[in-house]
Amino acid sequence: MLYKKQYMQEKDPRVDTYIEKSAPFARPILEKLRKLVFQACPDVEETIKWSFPNYEIHDAMLCSMAAFKEHCAFGFWKASLLKDDKGILKLAEKNSMGHLDRLQSVKDLPSDKTLIDYLREAALLNKNKVKLARPKSPPKKELPLPKPLAAALKKSKKALTVFESFPPSQRREYIEWITEAKTAETMNKRLATTIEWLEEGKTRNWKYQKKA
Repeated sequence: MLYKKQYMQEKDPRVDTYIEKSAPFARPILEKLRKLVFQACPDVEETIKWSFPNYEIHDAMLCSMAAFKEHCAFGFWKASLLKDDKGILKLAEKNSMGHLDRLQSVKDLPSDKTLIDYLREAALLNKNKVKLARPKSPPKKELPLPKPLAAALKKSKKALTVFESFPPSQRREYIEWITEAKTAETMNKRLATTIEWLEEGKTRNWKYQKKA
């Protein structure tokens, strides 16, 4: 009785509305998934984010479910970190199939025990503060040296030496500043300032750098 009270307290009425408005085939699937999530993780928090039901635990996202015209989808936020001993997880591609693939009936779901085990494993990842690795952004390609800047640097050996000693990111700042000039007058002013600052060993954004 105590568990039932806790379960009811955690339910978000917006999810009730979401399920009620879903297609008839989707309702039993969503109800089943919802029940298993709470059964596996009684302390889970239910909410609506991005217009579909989501579940959080230990201050991190756990899983989500959604209904579409002809299928439902269910996904784990840290699916790539789950062991997947049963081999039930699919890649969540852009077609919104989710990690359990295309769900058109309750029969398409894995066994209750299997799904509960996966949910508990996912919750443990959150409890242990295990985070997904952020994909590394590819390094930016170095921009070609604009002819006006190249010509100006040739006239000042000191400025050229400083410019070439800068890392690619700092050289890019000067190059972008020069190439973004909308008029010849603005470009000439920026070229003069660039040479002046380089001769003083300054980066493009030296004004905003904290002094040691």
